Amino acid sequence: MKKITPRVWATLLLIGLVGQFAWTIENMYFNVFLYNTISTDPGYISAMVGWSAAAATVTTLLMGALSDRVGKRKLFICGGYVLWGLSTAAFGLITVENAALLFPAASAAGAAAVMVVVMDCVMTFFGSTANDAAFNAYVTDVIANENRGRAESVLAVLPLVSMLVIFGAFDAMTQRGEWQKFFAIFGGLVTLTGLAGIFLIREPALTPKKGNYLGNLLYGFRPSVVRENPALYLSLAAFCLFSVAVQVFFPYLIIYMQNYLHMDNYAVVLGVVLIFASLVSVACGKLIDRVGKLRFVLPAAGVMFAGLVGMYFARGAGAVIAAGCVMMSGYMLVTAALSGEIRDFTPSDKAGHFQGIRMIFGVLLPMILGPALGAAVIKNSDSTYVDLGVVKTVPTPGIYLAAAAVLLLLVPVMLALRKQEARHDDRVG
Repeated sequence: MKKITPRVWATLLLIGLVGQFAWTIENMYFNVFLYNTISTDPGYISAMVGWSAAAATVTTLLMGALSDRVGKRKLFICGGYVLWGLSTAAFGLITVENAALLFPAASAAGAAAVMVVVMDCVMTFFGSTANDAAFNAYVTDVIANENRGRAESVLAVLPLVSMLVIFGAFDAMTQRGEWQKFFAIFGGLVTLTGLAGIFLIREPALTPKKGNYLGNLLYGFRPSVVRENPALYLSLAAFCLFSVAVQVFFPYLIIYMQNYLHMDNYAVVLGVVLIFASLVSVACGKLIDRVGKLRFVLPAAGVMFAGLVGMYFARGAGAVIAAGCVMMSGYMLVTAALSGEIRDFTPSDKAGHFQGIRMIFGVLLPMILGPALGAAVIKNSDSTYVDLGVVKTVPTPGIYLAAAAVLLLLVPVMLALRKQEARHDDRVG
């Protein structure tokens, strides 16, 4: 068994964690920033998430194939992180007042909301180049199949560690409205990490792909490739349904806790949940490899389903912590198992080619469909409040039931994937 070296572990932890800081801010705090300072219309949040997902997918398709073509990962990771950090810091400059100065003939709030959406797409371009395209391909390059459950269980924890750090140490800054300082701190950290990566990352030994770039770009869309890799595409379909379920509630999570549950201490509640789920994920890493990633998915999804139903009924801090621990533990375990399956089924010499396909299933479709479904549930709930004469829409518990309903669709796809694996084993045997 090829062991994961300390240098590779350091690369995974540093590059992975700091990248998750940026994605946490993009996935959760841009929504809060938009809601609290510009507009409470959930349609703007849904639009921002959808356009960002489209930008991420197109970027990963282009840059993943390009990194395969030139046979380099380090250049894309380090250069992307530097620019990713600078664009994240730039969000602090977007205000309704600045939008009114730049676009005096337009609605200041509407113009500011559009600026947030556009800047989110710019930031996503750099982030997806560095993280989604290059870093994810790097992980596939350097981690052997037999170690992927262990590696993925650690990588799956990083988003929760990121949320824990931000909620615990920096959330009060956002509640005080210190957005410019908040974005500057994390933007600077991402840029510094890109510079540190120059010295830390060891370039994998890759052979540049000299074929037609457009052909490489469209490789994963070919019907023949789909037929040759049925287990890969079924795994991607499963990850898509799982991710849609997550995106139904996730963009509205903090807003829900602030404005429906009226929790002033939501950062503490989330901190407890994230610590518990992180420990569960790390503890189960070797178990996933031992039991088998494919067999692990449905039981883990069942845990998440129970947590989603619990969140629908939970009101007090204790109930939310209990339901949240179950929900997020299941979420982490499904993420680790399915991510490992996708890497296992990805052709080893075309890791970059398939990163864009992975983004379509794991980001583009979920981040368009999930938030839109969540917004529809919220808008149809008639749950509002009046603040300074303005009617504001509030997320409701229905988003958790909607997410649970979507998660049930995972069952037939996983059963089909098990049959596909059994046929593969019979042919090999």
